[in-house]
Amino acid sequence: MPPRLIKDVIRNQAILAMAPDASVREAARRMKQDRVGSVMVVEDGRLTGIFTERDGLFRVLAEGLDPETTPLAAVMTAHPATITADRKLGHALHMMSDAGYRHMPVVEDGRPIGMISIRDALGSELSAFEREAEAKAELGEILG
Repeated sequence: MPPRLIKDVIRNQAILAMAPDASVREAARRMKQDRVGSVMVVEDGRLTGIFTERDGLFRVLAEGLDPETTPLAAVMTAHPATITADRKLGHALHMMSDAGYRHMPVVEDGRPIGMISIRDALGSELSAFEREAEAKAELGEILG
């Protein structure tokens, strides 16, 4: 299998971006709704940070902060490592592994255009498995 380019992985991807003053609760709801593990924090169209599910756990819940009143700017990772879409997915995965990240914003001239996650390494196989698991759960709910 030829190496995948990031631009192919993020093709047709809808990114989740929010303002720095959005609340953690609002971000968590959007992340759940969009079924993603991170949100890009954007100001004036430029990436200023990233907020992940781990940030929600470690920086908000573990610290006893109120997710309703805590803005993303207070608990995000500011100026995160990024990558461009013309690089190979393997390069991004190595960068994430070395730094202990699970998500990496893809940018073009400082503007977010996509998000790479560790899950992207599994590609369509994981997506198919997740669809099957979701269908099974829904069927279980219907059959009660």
